Amino acid sequence: MATPRTYIFSAILAAAFYALNAPLSKWLLAEVPPTMMAALLYLGAGGGMALVRAGQRAVGRVPREAPLARADLPYTVGMVVLDIAAPIFLMIGLTRTTAANVSLLNNFEIVATALIALGLFGERISRRLWAAIVFVTVSSILLSVEDSSSFSFSLGSVFVLLACTCWGLENNCTRSIADKDPLQIVVVKGFGSGAGSLVIALMLGERLPAPGYALGALALGFVAYGLSIRFYIYAQRGLGAAKTSAYYALAPFLGAGLSLVLFRQRPQPYFWAALLLMAVGTWLASTDQ
Repeated sequence: MATPRTYIFSAILAAAFYALNAPLSKWLLAEVPPTMMAALLYLGAGGGMALVRAGQRAVGRVPREAPLARADLPYTVGMVVLDIAAPIFLMIGLTRTTAANVSLLNNFEIVATALIALGLFGERISRRLWAAIVFVTVSSILLSVEDSSSFSFSLGSVFVLLACTCWGLENNCTRSIADKDPLQIVVVKGFGSGAGSLVIALMLGERLPAPGYALGALALGFVAYGLSIRFYIYAQRGLGAAKTSAYYALAPFLGAGLSLVLFRQRPQPYFWAALLLMAVGTWLASTDQ
């Protein structure tokens, strides 16, 4: 039987895989249109995990998991629809602000997930987690301000916050089916959301990129979305939506660090203030009992 440490390790592993998303997507977006990029990421997740399941069947080691049932359809549809919107918003945001900012802003998902878990499922939020929500929200505001003299907000940051809100809703949809086969959920999510995004991309006039960039996006999707989501869903079984999201909050810090190295950026002073606030909020959330 899985121990609490097993679930925590799964959440942290999910965070490490997802940390690759913002910096490497930012690099690929130089050659791949944003909506097409979102489609390829999720198709890579679905296709990659489908191959994993095929490999399990070939060696006769398919885990005994409960499959999705008809009663799960509303949550499954909600999950797919929200996963069409969220990555598109994120990719648009990445084209309009830095990858380091986007990485840290991803922590707003803690706020969205926890508040939605409270409103829809009555999941308890402690004083410590409320304090974490305040710190993360203030940090997100700092990262979103484009011009402090006029208090104008970065459009790119607004799109990232929209993505986080969609993922907060999606986390709670997934929470309701977290006891079902995680790999099957990722395959459905990947192909469903990827196909939906692909249709939107083609309707917008976007075209497939060169094969090398397309394969790069598919591979990134397999790791940053496929493997990450699979471990995230498994962690939700033992930790709940809000708690899993708190451990998953390591991903933005790892992503921000990789972004600063990859793009050789020199952040503004407000970035370091936001980083400190975000770190405090993340610590409060991850140590909440």
